[in-house]
Amino acid sequence: MNSSAGMHNILIIKPGAIGDVLQLTPVIRALKSKYPDAEITLLVGSAATAELFRYNPSVRETVVYDKRGEHKSIMSFIRLWKRLRTTEFDLVINFQRSNVRAWLLASASFPSRILVYHKAKKRIVHAVVNYLDTLAPLGILSANLDLELSPGPDARAFAENLLSAVKANNKPLIALNPGASHPLKQWGSGQFAELASILFKELSASIIIVGGSDDIALSEEIARRTVSRPLLLAGKLDLLQLGAILEQCDLLVSGDTGPMHIATAVGTRVAGLFGSTDPARTGPVGQGHRVIQAKGVPCVPCRSLICQAGVYLECMKKLSPEYVYDVIHDMLYNEQAVR
Repeated sequence: MNSSAGMHNILIIKPGAIGDVLQLTPVIRALKSKYPDAEITLLVGSAATAELFRYNPSVRETVVYDKRGEHKSIMSFIRLWKRLRTTEFDLVINFQRSNVRAWLLASASFPSRILVYHKAKKRIVHAVVNYLDTLAPLGILSANLDLELSPGPDARAFAENLLSAVKANNKPLIALNPGASHPLKQWGSGQFAELASILFKELSASIIIVGGSDDIALSEEIARRTVSRPLLLAGKLDLLQLGAILEQCDLLVSGDTGPMHIATAVGTRVAGLFGSTDPARTGPVGQGHRVIQAKGVPCVPCRSLICQAGVYLECMKKLSPEYVYDVIHDMLYNEQAVR
């Protein structure tokens, strides 16, 4: 029996953040392996996240559902619904089941088969594994959790040109991502600055600071407080350029946020700084990454967006730059940790 029988068009609905959509790439890969002739359409929440799939060979089309912008009005939403209706999807996988409008968009495929993602309860399972669980009714049991991102030729040429001088010294090239979507996920600017100084003094490392436009002031503060003379790229890169830059780096130091997942998706190792969030659920996937958590803090991970510890953000404050440096040194020079 042809495994592709009856599956010509597949719609995946996930209007989420950077990390959320990148963690769907194992799902997309598994679907394409099961149904190689099927065309996959991905519904995302912004033009920026759609760009992450420009060079993904398994995705035929990305459709943007901008609920706060272009599709805020009823008429624009109806036009999007009609656009989806013309494709005649055989299978819809809804990873946004709590969103009423996502269900209305899914209805554009009726009659079709619908699969719905359910977040694991009473057990801690990584988001990637949880997403893949949704495919079990199709007989898909994939063990490959690796994320995928191809930055494309233009972004790679941009990165090679920008970094040619710093890579010429053959010293470690380390990216720092100090920002995060929530303060509880952030390491202190002073700690990042001190780590950059130690890396520069001990390893002659070249330092890059990345992030979004909201992180520009933070990256400038770190630059003022370190002797490492970092290259400041926060707010200067689109997501494909960021992927290409991280692809050139030996390592990324980051909290639990989108750029961490971009790094893993392009094959760059991550030293992940975790406090309140649980790496068992959202940590870096793949080989060679390290999760760094404070020792002796009983509330880690609290999985909360409100710090109720006796010492505010004790979980992040107890991660000393010296300890993080030791982990990075081990990652760079311990043969067992090298890719």
